[in-house]
Amino acid sequence: MKHRIVVLGAGYAGAYAAGNLARRLSAADTEITVVNAEPDFVERLRLHQVAAGQEIEARKLADVFAGTGIRLRLARVTAVDPERHVVAVADAVGGGELGYDTLLYALGSRVADSGVPGVAEHAFDVTGRPSALRLRERLDRLDRRGEGRSVLVVGDGLTGIETATEIAESRPGLSVTLVSRGELGARLSAGARRHLRRACDRLGITVLEHTSVEAVEATRVLCADGTALASDATVWTAGFAVHPIAAASGLEVTENGRIVVDRTMRSVSHPNVYAAGDSAYAIGDNGRPLPMSCASAGDTGRQATDAIVGRLTGRKVANIKLAYLGNHISLGRRDGILQMVDDEAQAKPKYVGGRKAARVKAGILKISLWAVSHPTFGMPKRKRHLAAAPDASAVKAFA
Repeated sequence: MKHRIVVLGAGYAGAYAAGNLARRLSAADTEITVVNAEPDFVERLRLHQVAAGQEIEARKLADVFAGTGIRLRLARVTAVDPERHVVAVADAVGGGELGYDTLLYALGSRVADSGVPGVAEHAFDVTGRPSALRLRERLDRLDRRGEGRSVLVVGDGLTGIETATEIAESRPGLSVTLVSRGELGARLSAGARRHLRRACDRLGITVLEHTSVEAVEATRVLCADGTALASDATVWTAGFAVHPIAAASGLEVTENGRIVVDRTMRSVSHPNVYAAGDSAYAIGDNGRPLPMSCASAGDTGRQATDAIVGRLTGRKVANIKLAYLGNHISLGRRDGILQMVDDEAQAKPKYVGGRKAARVKAGILKISLWAVSHPTFGMPKRKRHLAAAPDASAVKAFA
């Protein structure tokens, strides 16, 4: 009987981990299934470019996993039952249940409305390809109507900054405003903040600092100070939230629904469940929770893979480095900021800006896509088989 590994989600964390599990474990005694709602691998870090109107080729997951032996199930996850070791899914033909012996939960995150009225009904976001394309269609219509149309980006995190600058550069006929609850770029060094302000000035972006949005309407947003801001398209980038499936399943989760894991990305409540990416509440080497990011997805995905392979094959589980080194921010296609942070997650004084930073960011994106798209690279001639008596808690479902 083959050991069944089910991976939920094929984003940066899930796709990378699935490919490496297939690369390192023998197909003779393991069966790997990836469940994903969409047929394409989505470069989430480039969705603001998609929304701005740029053509970004989407790799088919069937092509990504070709030759690996991975089974791809195009379906939406509707529930996880860690006691019965099954996952419920829904697809075009109705769906069903998938049994597993080891589960890797990597469903990622989506936009968080933070309880603000009107966000779900009226705001756009760039957390998924369908939503990014919906925003692009809206921006296309505004462009056709002529100059003077307004776009309001709410949220001054990395996603908000990148979205505002990308739209302003790609669509100069639109008026772009970036709304920040505090100081713009507050988590950056002083030099990087000045660079960011110069970029906003160069692109004609209006920045509203210390402004809180309390409601979103079809053609405006309402602020806490009573101000109403006109908006032909409101883009909500004020945070991310994980899917409530994990919390509903009975897995131990944080208040915001992220799965609590140990140092090896294993669920602290269910030992045959692992989590990676935004879904995992993982503590980094500095004692702080890893932020939701592509870098964290890579680290947690690698750690989960090492732990699953190690425990199933009877080898020692190595701990990889879990450190968040910094932020790479694009400011359109020809400008950017690389901001390194210290062990306390505070910005270091020095930063890299301009075209050099933009080129580095582009390189990081290419490397990330390549790593996911080439899961068979370095395929060993002899894969590892399961141990005769692997970690009992890792294969609890066999009991």
